[in-house]
Amino acid sequence: MAASRTRHLCSVAAALVLTLAAPATAASARAAAPDGLREVLFVGNNWDGTADVIRSSGDFAKIGRIDVIPDKDARMAEINADPVKWIYFQAIRNSVGEGHDQFADDMYATPDGRSVVVSRPSFADVVSIDLATGKLNWRFPVAGYRADHMAVSPDGTRVAVSASTANTVHVLDIGTGKQLGSFKTGDKPHENIFTRDGKYIWNMSIGDVNTALDDPGWDWTKGDRRITVVDARTYQQVKVVDMRQRLDAYGLKDFSDAVRPAVFSPDESKLYFQVSFFNGFFEYDVAGDKITRMKTLPKNPATSEDRTTWVNDSRHHGISMNPEGTKLCVAGTMDDYATVVDRTTLQEGPLVTTSKPYWATVSGDGKDCIVSESGADQVTAIDFATGRKVASVPVGDHPQRVRLGHVPADWTGPSGS
Repeated sequence: MAASRTRHLCSVAAALVLTLAAPATAASARAAAPDGLREVLFVGNNWDGTADVIRSSGDFAKIGRIDVIPDKDARMAEINADPVKWIYFQAIRNSVGEGHDQFADDMYATPDGRSVVVSRPSFADVVSIDLATGKLNWRFPVAGYRADHMAVSPDGTRVAVSASTANTVHVLDIGTGKQLGSFKTGDKPHENIFTRDGKYIWNMSIGDVNTALDDPGWDWTKGDRRITVVDARTYQQVKVVDMRQRLDAYGLKDFSDAVRPAVFSPDESKLYFQVSFFNGFFEYDVAGDKITRMKTLPKNPATSEDRTTWVNDSRHHGISMNPEGTKLCVAGTMDDYATVVDRTTLQEGPLVTTSKPYWATVSGDGKDCIVSESGADQVTAIDFATGRKVASVPVGDHPQRVRLGHVPADWTGPSGS
């Protein structure tokens, strides 16, 4: 029996490596918008509880705005009636929220363009909002007291959300909000990534990022940080990657192993990821299970070297890659810049001044990197080819996640808004 189980696990691991090493196919290419829909970018304004919808390329002009907390009064009544919920609500405001409530962490549109699904940290839930009316379709309270990053399956039918205080990821039907499954993670699950074929989910847990014990000597107090890889149908764990071991092997024993935003290469053979406190990123070979390269990016001389002043332990937070896989785009959060990096040479381009850039994604046409400037309440587009800024668009208070999606072609906002 033990031998059979060992063979099964080896087969699963082999299949995982083969899946990730497979070449990109036409199915992974960016497709044209379905009939009657237009491609857009959703910008989550975390502190004011709205989402701005802008054009996905070109001039990135604003199309409409959504209130993602239409049920705020009901949620606040629940929180005020429950002492434990109230304590956590206040803790979120005064720690990760930097004195503000967190109402819009992550979001994805449904494939039919009729709704947008939003994770709301301070309300510890995920909701679906009808884009025509602005009303809730469904609400899913997560385990514990805070919802965080999400990921959507390649076919757009499932959404995975991190329940950060419960060390759990829920996977929901995006149309109904019903839970399809869940799995346990390390401490404080954060980023989620579906593989291109939808067979696996990678979750990165970042541990405790709110304490002042930020010196490398206190790293052990930050908790269990690891990448958990699960089968996206059974939600059973198939692999765990402990970056502590990989960083140690690379000679970086004093570096944090809290994996922050990450992005796969187009063939998913390489993972590029950021870690807490580091102004740069790493390249991880998936099949070889080892770190192969490290890129240190410039420091801003004006940035304090006091780690306790860096927001949630993240010096740099946000990384994306152009569709061709030739350029990376990095948000230098605490260093107030974003830059495009050549993937072959790891040479950075111009440092584009931005104010606390919190996320990086790719425009609909694949030509530009889009960063959210949480300190300036705008999103900025940077040309992958030149590394130069091409546009900035004002949005709401503290933009964070920016995601591609679709809305009806004639949509300009919910009725009555």
